[in-house]
Parts: sequence; C-alpha cells; structure tokens
Amino acid sequence: MRLGGRLAAAIEVLEDIGRRHRPAADALRDWGLSHRFAGGGDRAAIGNIVYDALRRRRSAGWLLDGDAPRALGFGALLLEWGQTPQSLNAALEGDKFAPEPLSQTELAAASRSLADAPDAVRADCPDWCAPLLQGAFGAEWVAEAAALAARPPLDLRANTLKASRDKVLAELGLAEADPTALAPDGIRIPPIEGSGRHPNVQAEPAFQKGWFEVQDEGSQIAALLAGAAPGMQVLDYCAGAGGKTLALSAAMENRGQIFAHDAEKQRLAPIFERLRRAEARNVQVVAKPAELSPLTGHMDIVLIDAPCTGSGTWRRRPDAKWRLTDRQLETRRAEQAAILDTASGFVKTGGLLVYVTCSVFEAENGGQIEAFHARDGAFSAVDHAALWETHFPGHTAAARIDRERGISLSPARSGTDGFFFCALRRVG
Repeated sequence: MRLGGRLAAAIEVLEDIGRRHRPAADALRDWGLSHRFAGGGDRAAIGNIVYDALRRRRSAGWLLDGDAPRALGFGALLLEWGQTPQSLNAALEGDKFAPEPLSQTELAAASRSLADAPDAVRADCPDWCAPLLQGAFGAEWVAEAAALAARPPLDLRANTLKASRDKVLAELGLAEADPTALAPDGIRIPPIEGSGRHPNVQAEPAFQKGWFEVQDEGSQIAALLAGAAPGMQVLDYCAGAGGKTLALSAAMENRGQIFAHDAEKQRLAPIFERLRRAEARNVQVVAKPAELSPLTGHMDIVLIDAPCTGSGTWRRRPDAKWRLTDRQLETRRAEQAAILDTASGFVKTGGLLVYVTCSVFEAENGGQIEAFHARDGAFSAVDHAALWETHFPGHTAAARIDRERGISLSPARSGTDGFFFCALRRVG
C-alpha cells in the first residue's frame, strides 16, 4: 500500500473508534482481520497514523480546523511524519485508494503555526484536564503534557536472576538499543519514526529464556526505590500481571518472600507464566484476600501499585486520554484511599508502605498521601531527596522531588512514563 491507502485505512479505523467508542487496539485488530491482504509493514504504518492522530488529537484538529477523522489523520502526518501540506498532496496524487487531497480551505488552515494555538491545544489534552496538569507541573505544564503526547520508546529490564544487561544487549544485537539513563538494568530502544515499528522482542530466544522483560524505565525505578533486599518479606498488594513483582524478585536475588496479590483475579493470570520464565522462585501468588490475614503486621515492605487514571501512560495509550472523565478520576481516588487503608495494616513496625501510581495528577499522588496521613498517624514519610540521591546520585534534575510528599517522574523530565512514588515508614 502507498501512503494514500494507508491514510485512508487509518481514517477508517479512527471513524470506527469514534463511532463505537472502543479501544484503538481493538479497532486496529478488527481492521486487520477484515483486510488480510495488508502486510505487516502496512499494518504498522496504519497503526502509527492512528496512534499519532490520537496522541495529537487537539493539535491535529486545530491545524486542519476540524475534529473529524479525516482532519486527525491528515494532521497526524503533518505533525509527526515530516510532511508538508504540499508534499502530502503530492504523495496522494495518482493513488486511487487515497482520500481526497487537502482542499484549498484545508491548505490555508494547515499553514498556521501551532505556536499560535491555545495552551490546551498545544498540550494535546482535554480541556477539563488542563487545570490538573497545571497543578501538577506549574509553569511547565504545556511542555510536560506535550511530552505525554509524543511517541514512546520501548524499554526492557534485564532479569538479573538469569542475565546481565550487557549479556542481553549482546544477545539482542540491536544497533539502536542502549542502556537506560537511570535504571541500572534497563535497556532502551528509542521511539520509532514515520512508518517504522519496534522489533518484536518477545519473539527473541532471550525473551523466551527469561533474560529480560518489557518494562518502562519509570516502573523499574519505582521498584528499585522500594528497597527490597534479599531475605525480606514483601507484599505486592496490587500485583496485576507481575511486572514489579518480577523486578522485586530479582532485587531480592530469589531470597526472602514476595506475596503477589490483586483484587482482580483475571489481572493475575499472566503472572504464572512470567514467574516460570524468569525463574522467580520466591513469589507466592495469593488470589484470595482472606489468605492475606496471616501477613498482618509482618511485612517489611508493602507495595501498592495503585489503580489510577493512567495519565502517565498517555503516550502509550492515547485513546484512554479522551475516554477519561472526572467521574472516573473520583472513582479511582476512592479506590486508592480504600487500598491504602487496608494495605497499611500489613506493614510491620519499622517497615515501609510504598505507594506508586502511573498518574501525573496531584489528586492521585501527593494529595492522596496527605489525606492518608490525616486518617492514619502511624506512618511518617522517608526523606525522598536522600532516597533518590542514594540510588541516582547526580541526577536530581531527572525527577521532581518533594522531601515529604514523594518523587514524580515524567516524559519531559526523566524520559520515562509518568510515575509517582512515595514511601512511608510505620513508626507506631
């Protein structure tokens, strides 16, 4: 397929997403099933246009003076693919599968500079989220939000139970793969460009042998800051598919004990195969809440990877940005408060309660910690500035650090997804 056919297909998928209010991945999968003639390169390019259009929805729409799928698709190519209105029209010429080229009206609109657009447009965020982002990032909020609308890298974590980072890098042999800037076991493959696609690393023999996992560097940093060490007793209270569980197991060198729990059993389903492949032998999966009772007051660390809005992962899941509502935010906040109150009971005196989100919203992060302190006076914050300096000396500028309230990571500052980390020590 030529660019015109790919653009037409992307517009078709965007129409399906808008009409049926469904995730982009589902719409792309169904399009592929009904268009089996499309090769892997075509599908990757179509997916890139769709995701670029969703990431840059506000700015693409502003540039083409409309919010229809056609405007978003064309806008994505202008903003992310290095196209000009003139080069794009030239590329569509003679392609019978291409949409109609840009009209004179559209050409005039597309000549505008995005620098003249309103803040929320340049930030590529819903209007109702603008105050939340401004509260989180202050004067830098537009640049920070724009970074959440960029293409993401592909990050891996070397599983040190089986292989070093250098060994994984050598085995993969990918010229574009480099050590991550902060996480000591991380590997980064940079964002793709144009119609490119990331390598299918999960098809690599090294992945099948358990030498590495796919995990954002921010998630790796959060697991490292938790401070799990060999011999400890750790509860991963919202373990999900087990990404941080595996990182904790490696940090503990398979010594001590990790209890992996999640209130939603189906989310735990992938963890069993991942544990087997990684040879993480110090993990017990505990699906039933009642089975956690014997752990009360005995854990060195309780990690809460809290359910949240996922605003820190918008560059990977841009469709979620436009489905999110303020009511969903309030629902998540209530869930987080309830989880903090319950999970804190498992921490022993002197132990740590570690609270992590992949959100950038203050209401889910520092605000949630303040509210917890008001309800429970048995915990005090660790010195987060000292904690960061211990693990990442000389990299203070890579994170927003509040000594009492926690550590925040973001694409613009740390190059990671958006994450929040706070550690509280039980003192009573």
